[in-house]
Amino acid sequence: MNRLFFALYCLFLWPALTLAQGLKHPSHPPPPGERGSENITVVAHLPLGIPGSVSDIEVEQDPDRPYAYVARRAHEKGFDVIDLSNPSQARVIHRWRIEEEDLHQGGAMDGRYFKHDERYYYVQSVQFRQGGPNSEVGAIVFDVTDLPEAPREVGRIRQSETPGGFHNIFTYKHSQGPPLLFATSGQFAKVFDLGRFLQGYQTEVEARIQDENHALVGAVPIAQSENMWSRGYHDFYIGYHPESGQDRFYGGGGSGYYVYNVTDLSNPELLLTILGVPGVSWGHTFTPSPDGRFAVGETEFQHQPLRFFDLQPALDGDVDNIDHAVGAWHADWKSLAHNHEVRWPYLFVAGYETGLSVVNMEDVTNPHTIAYYDTFNGRHNNRDESAARMGSPYTWNVYDGAWGVDVRNYDGLIVVSDMSTGFWAFRMDGFDGWNGEDFGVPNISSVQNWDSGPASK
Repeated sequence: MNRLFFALYCLFLWPALTLAQGLKHPSHPPPPGERGSENITVVAHLPLGIPGSVSDIEVEQDPDRPYAYVARRAHEKGFDVIDLSNPSQARVIHRWRIEEEDLHQGGAMDGRYFKHDERYYYVQSVQFRQGGPNSEVGAIVFDVTDLPEAPREVGRIRQSETPGGFHNIFTYKHSQGPPLLFATSGQFAKVFDLGRFLQGYQTEVEARIQDENHALVGAVPIAQSENMWSRGYHDFYIGYHPESGQDRFYGGGGSGYYVYNVTDLSNPELLLTILGVPGVSWGHTFTPSPDGRFAVGETEFQHQPLRFFDLQPALDGDVDNIDHAVGAWHADWKSLAHNHEVRWPYLFVAGYETGLSVVNMEDVTNPHTIAYYDTFNGRHNNRDESAARMGSPYTWNVYDGAWGVDVRNYDGLIVVSDMSTGFWAFRMDGFDGWNGEDFGVPNISSVQNWDSGPASK
């Protein structure tokens, strides 16, 4: 499919949805003084290294732990720890790099923290290809309790039967107690008990390597359908559903999006699929609202908007599959929204070449931009044709700029990782923190209650 045809397909063959804009992003590069909306303030900016070397970002949520982590995927392979004790004077306090960097083919991707037995840990996913060291390693676990002292490596999660590492991970406090790690691996989202993993690492190194699956406690399959674009998951979110008392898995991959009940990890139950949506051949990032009624889906193809889905007809049992979106949003139809975080009614988007956008999604049929800041310094759609992979509709032509976004719930600090320009911290006028109950929804987001579990939220 050539690029012109694909663009026309996206524009004219979608369902009749309103691509609400609200505030309009500036032309690019933007005129002086017009890089961001008036209600966004830059708190900090730290260039981190060679352009293209930055990937995802994670910020801790405990007021006594002012730390953020930025993964480094190329040129430098590992992660940086940023001290946000005084956000306006943010600084890098540690740079961890894999041993023998130059021999490793690939880099670090997603990072998540968790708490267990009164200690704090950071999990860094890695993707190292065969032909270099550590291709069987999916993630590396660090004890970060004693920050600002240096992180201490605890151990490595290995999966030799599915080499190539974990592209995405998600740490989750399950309703039945254990802290879990969900990880992309082969045709499944594999589930690891992090408490069991830590306990296992009290044994000898040789024994740990021989028993690399000692912490594996489950695997979420992907529902099979015809002409699947991929056979596994790309990304996922796991959240508690108070009304049903279920732990629910929301996965993007395959031919769209999938929702499972994972309360019983040994027997994941498929609740619904989102397949056959015009313009959607694959799911990338998929995030629900706090009550599980709506969800936002991203496809990772240039020109495609974020779509908003109403899951209720399937959850009520009226249908098994949702085949249409009820709303859509785009900062710039020539670009692409990437990772995002939901803090109802706000959606925080890292949009590659459009930087940070904040979207009001209270009316999912009419989502609209309420704030933005362009973190990307280059020209849009300016990658050469070889980098654009011969006109592929995938991300290659716009594969630069804001990769990840996170939100610190207790004070509303917004952090962004930009592939080329590094770390950013922002504040939005009127947003001084988030608790779902203040907005009439469950207090549920990607932020976990590590002490009490999701049922206590």
